[in-house]
Amino acid sequence: MDDQELVVKDCNGKVLVTGDTVTLIKDLKVKGSSLNLKQGTVIKKIRLTDNDEEVDCKVDGMSIVLKTMFLKKKNPRHGRQVVVK
Repeated sequence: MDDQELVVKDCNGKVLVTGDTVTLIKDLKVKGSSLNLKQGTVIKKIRLTDNDEEVDCKVDGMSIVLKTMFLKKKNPRHGRQVVVK
């Protein structure tokens, strides 16, 4: 990986970057914890790792690593659209 950039993609093939907001597509049990993450949980400010199949994030104050196959990139909200007649 000398001159190549690491490209991290979500379950739909959309490119993820540090700071993105993602949504879980499946219920997940966190190993070593009693924490259960439900489908639809929104996770903000993800951080990319050296592995293109994993991202680092914080959920309920706990830092965890999630597989990108369980994440869907959340589209950024655009301001209200003004319709001119």
